[in-house]
Amino acid sequence: MRTLRACVVGLLLVVLAGCESGRENEVIGTLIGAAAGVIIGSQIGSGSGQAAAMGFGGLLGGMIGGAVGERLDERDKQRAQEAARESLHKTPDGSSSTWLNPDSGNSGSYTPIGETFVNDQGETCRKVRQVIIVEEKETIEDVTLCENPDGSVIASN
Repeated sequence: MRTLRACVVGLLLVVLAGCESGRENEVIGTLIGAAAGVIIGSQIGSGSGQAAAMGFGGLLGGMIGGAVGERLDERDKQRAQEAARESLHKTPDGSSSTWLNPDSGNSGSYTPIGETFVNDQGETCRKVRQVIIVEEKETIEDVTLCENPDGSVIASN
């Protein structure tokens, strides 16, 4: 078991040293997920069954970890939240509130396309065009931003 853990840690260090710029979150998520899957799989069965469980656990853990790591990181979410709040309360129609995380390279904007209104739950809302750019992939959609009682702003279709 110690040998397996040492191999996993060694593999993590080698792969992390060769990370492609801008994809670190996805790579780290994949590796951590794979390592956790292998360790969990090593606790199941014995002999060839245990090896199969380790392989399957590593594969499944890597897929889940990579998908999570690929999304926006916490700093991205914080900057997007600030831009959304500004767009909801201060930005005139046709102007944009933008955000950029220089660490991840991810960015986005919110452009109001409707008047501010209060919904049935008493929340302040506004229709905006949301642009999110992650790893040079742009997603554009018209959403409604609404401010929750705790001050956070959420987007819904």
